[in-house]
Amino acid sequence: MSSKLHPNIKLLTWFNLCVDFTLYGPIAILYFSKITGSYALGLSIFSIEMISSSVFELPTGVLSDYIGRRKTVIFGALCAVVAGIFYAIGINYLFLIIGAIFAGLARSFYSGNNDALLHESLQENNQEEEYSDYSGKVSSMFQIALAISALLGGIISYWSFALVMWLSVIPRLVGFLISLKLIEPKLLDNKSDTNVFNHLKESFVNFRQNKELRSLSLASILSYGVGETMHQFKAAFIATLWPLWAIGISSTLSHVWATIGFRTGSYLSKKFGFLKVLFIGSIFNPIFSLIMLITANVISPLIMPLTSFTYGVSSVAKDTLFQKHFTNKQRATMGSLNSLVGSMFFGIFAVIFGAVADKIHPTNAMIIGEILMFSVAYIYWKLYKNLK
Repeated sequence: MSSKLHPNIKLLTWFNLCVDFTLYGPIAILYFSKITGSYALGLSIFSIEMISSSVFELPTGVLSDYIGRRKTVIFGALCAVVAGIFYAIGINYLFLIIGAIFAGLARSFYSGNNDALLHESLQENNQEEEYSDYSGKVSSMFQIALAISALLGGIISYWSFALVMWLSVIPRLVGFLISLKLIEPKLLDNKSDTNVFNHLKESFVNFRQNKELRSLSLASILSYGVGETMHQFKAAFIATLWPLWAIGISSTLSHVWATIGFRTGSYLSKKFGFLKVLFIGSIFNPIFSLIMLITANVISPLIMPLTSFTYGVSSVAKDTLFQKHFTNKQRATMGSLNSLVGSMFFGIFAVIFGAVADKIHPTNAMIIGEILMFSVAYIYWKLYKNLK
């Protein structure tokens, strides 16, 4: 095993910090809803972003397997900058839609590709077995960025939403510059040698023949569609309990706990088992969140972030299991296939959820969402039981 760390590991670490340093994160739903005039239309921006991501998911996944990981990251970073600029302009709904389309395109470039880049960089150094360790450390930078930016963004938004949006463009520009320094892994078998249609066919066959992978994928899709909607909408719930300037505090606490979860995810997953960790997280989070929502009070936004710890741990466990089932030649494409369906489901669910929230109280809508999350726990329980 090589003791020298691949240059891409450090570059990806700093790149992740820049990518998710989004000052507007904690107030995005409030900003979008203010411009569009309703929760439903506000959430539709997230929905459009995910639909855009799903439309480009397969093409960018296949592109990654053909042209390489480095160029794919660069394209994604450039699209992220464009998306940030259109969000910041935010004159009307149309500008938000254009921003959402580019944001979805950036997401599709990253999806599958960046995990594949990390995996293959480690594989090149004969450190493949350490993927869960480095995945947790590199991914934790997302949460560190979100924690710092959420606190700052919440405070700055008290004076100006527009300033928050424009400042969020700067770290994306830095991320683009970092992406130019990435190195393409030199693995001999990491690029596809078949035509596009055969390449896709092989990826579908791998999913069809692998029952465990299908179950993991279904749980991931449901968890992402419902969970991400709840996460993006949480600011609307907190706004019913706290003043605007304080919303970032709850988001910061959430990302701090997630950072700890990502950092300890590899250790806990290896100690207790990857599937057991996934099941525990999927059953604990909705139960705990339901208690906080039903007994909603001024303290709730301080306690609810605890669920982010199990989110971080579960993310490391899930990503590691996925990489074990993916093949080198279809690694990015298979990851994109999973993200494709997840993004489509989010796109549909978010709009429905927003419409429900417009009709009933945001808290009641979130209670319904948490109840739906128990379906994920059931899938992990069945998978764990069958494999055991």
